[in-house]
Amino acid sequence: MRYWLMKSEPTVYGIQHLRQQQQTLWDGVRNYQARNFLLEMQEGDLAFFYHSNSQPPGIAGLMRVIATQIVDPSQFDPISPYADSKATPTQPRWWTVKVEFVEEISPLIDLTQLKQRFSGDDLWVVRRGNRLSVMPVETWVAENILSLRS
Repeated sequence: MRYWLMKSEPTVYGIQHLRQQQQTLWDGVRNYQARNFLLEMQEGDLAFFYHSNSQPPGIAGLMRVIATQIVDPSQFDPISPYADSKATPTQPRWWTVKVEFVEEISPLIDLTQLKQRFSGDDLWVVRRGNRLSVMPVETWVAENILSLRS
């Protein structure tokens, strides 16, 4: 099992949405490195749900990967903000995973706490200028984060 961190703006899709729906397709990722990380994921992997562009930003929950290597349907939807005119059903460009709710972390583990505990080499989300929405988390870092829950 591997660990990941996946970002979303809570006003668009937050941990409360996942808690209510229990499962979701993590669609709309439009960065090749993040897409490649999505392709590396395996069923059973755990991901930290990170609220970005919020006050404060931080880890708000935990989710489990339940299906992998899914073609992201939003790339074919012409009214979607994530549509990609270069993608075709026979040659998709974007892939995703399906995740399920595991738990909400309340209060969230905010970015300030994470910066106090980890360097940018340890946890990419604390790197200055890092905008990647999907990233791996080393097991020792994940275990350390999990120990911060109230």
